[in-house]
Amino acid sequence: MADNTKNIIVLVSGGGTNLQALIDAQARGELGGGRITCVISSKAGVYALERAKNAGIAARVIARKDYPDTAAYSAAMLDAFRAERADLIVQAGFMTILDETICKAYPNQMINVHPALIPSFCGKGYYGLHVHEAALKKGVKVTGATVHFVTEVCDGGPIILQKAVAVEQDDTPETLQKRVMEQAEWHILPEAVRLFCEDRLTVENNIVKIRP
Repeated sequence: MADNTKNIIVLVSGGGTNLQALIDAQARGELGGGRITCVISSKAGVYALERAKNAGIAARVIARKDYPDTAAYSAAMLDAFRAERADLIVQAGFMTILDETICKAYPNQMINVHPALIPSFCGKGYYGLHVHEAALKKGVKVTGATVHFVTEVCDGGPIILQKAVAVEQDDTPETLQKRVMEQAEWHILPEAVRLFCEDRLTVENNIVKIRP
C-alpha cells in the first residue's frame, strides 16, 4: 500500500512554542495524514531545537548569518526543503525573510501563523511583541491570530483560519501575547496543518475554501 503521509517541515527561530503545539497535536494523532519530519532553525542554540530533539524529530540549523543575502539564504533553504521532500512547510515563529523563489517552488504549500487578525497589524515590522504593542496602542477590544498561506507579499497570502481573542483593559504587550498564543495560535495552527494534510483546503481567487 502506498504511504500517503505528508512530510511537514517546521521553520523556527526561537523558543518554539508553536512547534510544541504541533508536536503535541501530532502525539494526539491530530495532524491528519501529516508527520513532522524535520525542524529547521535560522539560529543555532535555540530552545526549539531542544523540543525537536526531545520529540525525536530530525533538525537542521541553516543560520541566516552564514549567508550574504536573502537570495543565497533562500537557495540554501530550498535545497533543504527538496532534500527533506517537503509537502508542507510551516513557519512557526520563523523570523527570517525568504524570497519569492520559495513561494513559487511551493505554492500554497507554506503556511505561517501571525499574532493578529489580518489585515490588522500585519506586514513589514509587525512581528513578535510589536504586533501586540500596536494593538494596545490602537485600543482594539478584540485581537487574535491568523494562519495563512505564504506568498511574496508579507502577511498577504490567502487566509486559512482565524480566531479572535478579547483584549483586557489592563493588558500589557506580554500578557496579550501570552493569551493570543494560548487561546488562538496553539489551536488554529495545528488545525490548519490537519486540514492541509487531509487535502481539504483549496484556494480560489485568493480565498481559501475548506471542504467538509
